Amino acid sequence: MSGKPSITITYCTLCHWMLRAAWMAQELLSTFGEDLGRVSLVPTRGGVFTIHYGEELIWERVRDGGFPDSKELKKRVRDRLDPGRDLGHIDRDHRGPGG
Repeated sequence: MSGKPSITITYCTLCHWMLRAAWMAQELLSTFGEDLGRVSLVPTRGGVFTIHYGEELIWERVRDGGFPDSKELKKRVRDRLDPGRDLGHIDRDHRGPGG
């Protein structure tokens, strides 16, 4: 392989999480493009929803309390792939005056 990192999203087919997994893969590919070597979707059963960056588990549905939003997922990938990368509006605090 190219030496670029891979992302693996494992999801439960019985829970109908395929579209969620595919959407997350699309978000990562849209943001990181060719900096990633591969984004894979792996169907399974048993309520599983995990995301691995290479061999490292970066999200687990039960452990992390549900599913990541795209902002959190992109930050976790960026922090491993290229910690200095600016993710644009994702990295900005959008709270208006007064909080």
